[in-house]
Amino acid sequence: MLAVRNFQKAYHHRLILDIPKADFPEGIHWLKGRNGSGKTTFFRAVAGLLPFEGELVLNGQYDIRRHPVDYRLRVNYSEAEPVYPDFLTAWELIRWVASTKRAPAGQADELIDRFAVRDFLKTPVGTYSSGMLKKTALILAFLGRPELIMLDEPLITLDQTATRTVIEAIRAGREQGVNFLLSSHQDVDSSELPIDSFWAIRERTLEPAIQTSRP
Repeated sequence: MLAVRNFQKAYHHRLILDIPKADFPEGIHWLKGRNGSGKTTFFRAVAGLLPFEGELVLNGQYDIRRHPVDYRLRVNYSEAEPVYPDFLTAWELIRWVASTKRAPAGQADELIDRFAVRDFLKTPVGTYSSGMLKKTALILAFLGRPELIMLDEPLITLDQTATRTVIEAIRAGREQGVNFLLSSHQDVDSSELPIDSFWAIRERTLEPAIQTSRP
């Protein structure tokens, strides 16, 4: 599903990540690592938000450098702590992303109702709580026809009802062929959200991890 080759990311000449090779098959994959290990940096690079050295190829067809538009249409990302311009509304953000991601008709409204954001949809995001911001970011991540959705700490700041909504959205997406890369310090019942593989970022690289306890 996602092939990573000779991936390197450095800040100010300091190497942060060095991943010679990693192959993510279809499914739901959980990335683990301590704070500051590079999980978010990896997610942002895969999403096309950070420059890096190396290759990223989706489904053997879409190279992030040679096919930047096709690649980005198929890869969505929700940040752990989303930040948007205070003057924009959730509706403006959703409408813009739906357009750029070529979302099917009616999809935005369906997600708005699923994540229960209609009550604050047209108020400025500068007035939002952290939970409201998180719901908005999650809606943006599911817009379009993504083949890969990356969710960084998708359950933080959410109440029990919203947490259930996220889990159900992931399960429904997977049934439709969407793949997921997740990173979270919160527990998820494996019977509710089956994880196909676990990965760990340690010592600046990414490798498969044997799961001996809950993430």
